[in-house]
Amino acid sequence: MAHSPAKERPICLNALVDLADRSVRYFETPPEIIRKFIGGRGLNMYYLYKFLNPGCDPLSPDNVLIIGNGLLTGMLVPNSGRHNVTCLSPESGIIGDSNIGGFFGPEMRFAGIDRLIIVGRAQSPVYLYIENGRIEIRDASPYWGLTCTGTQVKMKYDLGSDVEIECIGPAGENMVRFAATRYGLKNAAGRCGTGAVWGSKNLKAVVARGNAGLPVADPEGMLAKYMELRDYLNKSKVIGVMGRVGTPLLYDVSNYLGAIRTHNSQQTVFFNTLNAEEVHKYVDKMLSCYGCVVHCRHRNRLGGEGPEYTSEVMLGANIGVADTYQVIDLNNLVNDLGLDVSSTGTYIAWAVELFEKGYLDEKEAGYSLRFGDYPAMRRLISDIAYRRGFGDVLAEGSRLVEKFGAETAGFLIAVKGLPQSDPHDVRYLKGFALGIATASRGADHLRSRPTLEIFDLPSEVRREIYGGPIDPNPVSYNSKGRLVYFHENIYAAIDCLGICKFICHGFNSPRNLNYTHFRELVKLAYGLDFSEKELEDAGRRVIDLERLINHREKGISRKDDTLPARYFDEPMPSARAKGSRVDRQGFDKMLDEYYALRGWDANGTLPADRVAELNSLRDLP
Repeated sequence: MAHSPAKERPICLNALVDLADRSVRYFETPPEIIRKFIGGRGLNMYYLYKFLNPGCDPLSPDNVLIIGNGLLTGMLVPNSGRHNVTCLSPESGIIGDSNIGGFFGPEMRFAGIDRLIIVGRAQSPVYLYIENGRIEIRDASPYWGLTCTGTQVKMKYDLGSDVEIECIGPAGENMVRFAATRYGLKNAAGRCGTGAVWGSKNLKAVVARGNAGLPVADPEGMLAKYMELRDYLNKSKVIGVMGRVGTPLLYDVSNYLGAIRTHNSQQTVFFNTLNAEEVHKYVDKMLSCYGCVVHCRHRNRLGGEGPEYTSEVMLGANIGVADTYQVIDLNNLVNDLGLDVSSTGTYIAWAVELFEKGYLDEKEAGYSLRFGDYPAMRRLISDIAYRRGFGDVLAEGSRLVEKFGAETAGFLIAVKGLPQSDPHDVRYLKGFALGIATASRGADHLRSRPTLEIFDLPSEVRREIYGGPIDPNPVSYNSKGRLVYFHENIYAAIDCLGICKFICHGFNSPRNLNYTHFRELVKLAYGLDFSEKELEDAGRRVIDLERLINHREKGISRKDDTLPARYFDEPMPSARAKGSRVDRQGFDKMLDEYYALRGWDANGTLPADRVAELNSLRDLP
């Protein structure tokens, strides 16, 4: 085992863990790289590009798995409980990156480690134990085969209730290509199949026990700033509502509009049984992540957490299950088995439509697949996690387009091989549509989510926010490239800092924390003086690097920044959004504007000087 790091705490201490030879090497991130990529998602992408051999199989020992905290994770900062899990995705074949909350990320920092870079494959199941700046590779065979909840319960019994644990369940162990990692009862690094990469490396869990705390440059100033921001955020109306009913509040609004993904996006309106107040009847109490001022998580009466807006749609409306109890039960099951809820709900809905259209029969599926058949849906979820029967087939995810025929891609609601995470049907919201098309990890709203396009903001406010005029009409194609460009940049910066987007500018409100607040917090925490432009530039740099990696791995370009054919060709059928679809010419206009703002060429490729800059940073020692 390598020597433990020096007692003086660096800004970013990394551990390179080779599971094959059971070695650990500690090293610091150079200050110039911190200034360029900050932390969290940014540094994870930097080290993925630095250590990943091009063209490797995502489920091979050659894949690089990175668990990295944001620069402000665990600090006295509101909602600073986030970290990123990053690798080459076994689901899409491009970057795999997922942001997760809870308490594990802060605990890992308190235990002395900011980032784990994990390579190789262990010969048998293992877990990593972190304490006092040291990492041990321990036997995980007693925990292999357990669900996510079972793993955490047994580990806390064996190791002590004061440890924090991130782990995989049966889906990760069986390398389901959309398996998640999980902390607690719900928090998940759900997207992109990160859990499958853990399973491929025989890594069951990472356990942290820390009591070291984090040094702060200006403790009194940071305490005062925290109290100021806490009080400021608590005045937000949307934060107040989120703290009472959580994200299901969005279901009511979207259903009223007629933009709920229903029956694999063949319909767009569903039952009121999944309204926020109906879900709230099954809630014991609201919970929070580290340092949270929102408290948006539900402890439900069925023994789990949730459902979030995403899970109530993806495991409810999208697969036709309307009973509130049944949807919460499916939510708990998916979480416990360690599956990604967005991909699971999308693939199951797609499979039902395959069945209805004759691409799949009962002999191959093993049983009938119909929208709203709760027992069949529950059985199929378990079959996927344990790779039984047709579940073993569906566990391969978007690769199944090759099996069922290229035309079936038109109604698989996915981009770049990743199912859409957002429960909104984006045919009405043109900025949302562009955002899921350009998102670096695939059809994902958390990379952009341009919520402000549906707010009736004064024109001068929109210009101040975006640096140019913005058309407030959500069905217009004008200026949506600028809208997505802005949101992608600030959300990347937020992911680098390790803060929850729920309290940040643009995600739910134009009045929440912005670049000015971020630079103040970094200055108080570390004495580092970033300008607002430097923070925005760091977000932009991360997006450019993600594009570069994706182009290197799969030639990602304009042809891939697109939408499922259903969104182009089939108008929305119901309510106020009825008749909406995405016009291909209008979409191309948005894409042209977006590329121009990014400085990419018309094919969506980085210019040579930007590639040279990123390569020069990668090659630093």
